[in-house]
Amino acid sequence: MALFRVYKPQPPLSAFIHIFWLYKGYHPSHEMERVLPDGSMELVINLEDDLIKVYDQENHDRFKSFRGSLISGPHSDFAVIDTACQASTIGVHFKPGGAFPFFKLPVNELRNEHVSLDTLWGAKATDIREQLLEAETPVAKFRILEHCLVEMITKDSVHHPAVVFALKKFQAFPHQRKIADVTEQISLSSRRFIQVFKEEVGLTPKQFTRIQRFQNVLRLIKGEKQVDWTDIAFNCGYYDQAHFIRDFQSFSGLSPTTYHSHQGKQQNHVPLG
Repeated sequence: MALFRVYKPQPPLSAFIHIFWLYKGYHPSHEMERVLPDGSMELVINLEDDLIKVYDQENHDRFKSFRGSLISGPHSDFAVIDTACQASTIGVHFKPGGAFPFFKLPVNELRNEHVSLDTLWGAKATDIREQLLEAETPVAKFRILEHCLVEMITKDSVHHPAVVFALKKFQAFPHQRKIADVTEQISLSSRRFIQVFKEEVGLTPKQFTRIQRFQNVLRLIKGEKQVDWTDIAFNCGYYDQAHFIRDFQSFSGLSPTTYHSHQGKQQNHVPLG
């Protein structure tokens, strides 16, 4: 029987992390899924096999293998993951810009990258996975992750005020806010603001707002049997239909109609095969 659990962490982690999640006993009929960008980062730990595969976008016979834990950096395009070997996994879904306190490097260095957790955390990554394997319940596993991440929080684990302000505006109005609208209201130059935003979020403000607009499209069409694509494009602030289709394909690798016909229950996961 499949098990899916989520846990919302308490402060101070709630400022950086959206949820912890756990899948167990999940055996999909398809082996691969297309994961679409949302401007955030993900920590994934395989609790069954000491292996995680990430496939080439175009040639699914080619893939990269990672030890049982990895970090998926902020993406501006889609990724293809192996779900068949992940029958039991636990993970952390960071808020946009929320991963920077836990990795001692500018987050933009992880853009469009998948990196083994032991590359960033060393032996600590192996130790955490071993503790998770020994824990018997989802609650116990979540507590282990929570304790580990709380220990990493320091007095320097604070968003730059300009990034906090920009994220709020960009997520609420992804197609209405321009960089100039934000820089006019903060005490940073445009160049400095872009640098700080990239270091904490991993994407440029322009890339981030485009992804949020794309995500807004996905929310609007989710569960809809019939979609007026012209209306969607207009309401989400695209210049015209061609601009909308071009942007959608750049993030998903699919046309809007193909995505809509294949979308799964999870908004950002599309089954392949």
